[in-house]
Amino acid sequence: MINVTKTYLPNKEKYKKYIDEIYENGWLTNNGPLVQRLEKRLAEYLGVKNIVLVSNGTVALEIAYRTLGLKGFVITTPFSFVATTSSLVTNQLLPIFADIDQNSFNLDPRNIEKLITPNTSAILPVHVFGNACEVEDIEQIAKKHDLKVIYDAAHAFDVKYKDQSVLNYGDISTLSFHSTKLFHSIEGGALIINDDELVQKARYLINFGIKNAEEIPHLGTNAKMNEFEAAMGLCVLDDIEEIKQKRKVIVENYSKELKGLVQFQEQNENATENYSYFPVVCDSEEQLLKVQKALGEKDIFPRRYFYPSLDTLEYIEPKQECKISRDISKKILCLPIYAELEKNIQEEIIKIIKDTI
Repeated sequence: MINVTKTYLPNKEKYKKYIDEIYENGWLTNNGPLVQRLEKRLAEYLGVKNIVLVSNGTVALEIAYRTLGLKGFVITTPFSFVATTSSLVTNQLLPIFADIDQNSFNLDPRNIEKLITPNTSAILPVHVFGNACEVEDIEQIAKKHDLKVIYDAAHAFDVKYKDQSVLNYGDISTLSFHSTKLFHSIEGGALIINDDELVQKARYLINFGIKNAEEIPHLGTNAKMNEFEAAMGLCVLDDIEEIKQKRKVIVENYSKELKGLVQFQEQNENATENYSYFPVVCDSEEQLLKVQKALGEKDIFPRRYFYPSLDTLEYIEPKQECKISRDISKKILCLPIYAELEKNIQEEIIKIIKDTI
């Protein structure tokens, strides 16, 4: 069975050495030495000032909203994983959807300003499939209207925009380190925050709001990463360049062989790629379903990602319609991509698509 992705597992003996260290010191959670080590190494690798590790990518978003004190409406994209929207709703924030760009699949900055009201507190764009948003245009709009910007950068690990980390843009960027991601720590996530005062507030919030043994200044939660997850992260980080290179070869192969048959995502020309996903857009939903069926018959399972468009969710009020997002979501398919995907499987996937389309 070939799924859309496969978790990268590092050398077992290397991981075991970290586990032995955990057993020796008995420190399993609460900002342990491996979490501290991973934060330091990731900050250096990614080129960011401050990074706060948390238990998953969804809680990273929630901590970001609370750190910035968001209220009311948040303008966001309907073309994302459901957590981008559900995390807003569960924090009593109302998602206001701005439609996406037909080619980049990212929130289109031209659709933002007309949706801003006195109740709007922030903009929440997504670097879709790791493709950098038009961060300068979004920053200009946010400054003009005194809005906060949080980037859902779950897919944008090690993406650079104009020679610096794209994670440095906005007030806060969040990452997911779920086991399906390019870089993972089994579960996990992170907040990238430039403001040192906000970093300290975020650290209180992920530990129940506790400042010290006698002070609890904030309403917090338990969002800490544990030592076993940090150990996995340290191992995977050692191999990340090799992982990226292998995925790059697969992307180049798909791109070469499928050019002209399907629509590819248009990459931001000022940004680098990290080869996290390989989405293709078919001519119609009917064509997509044929391709999906043909691949499934060979035990190859791509993913309709992202589907459905989030503006169609039943629990979202008021009802909103984003035509481009709805259209793309019905026709998009992410093909299998992971470091160990064999060349013969890649060729079989390509052949099936060519024969079906």
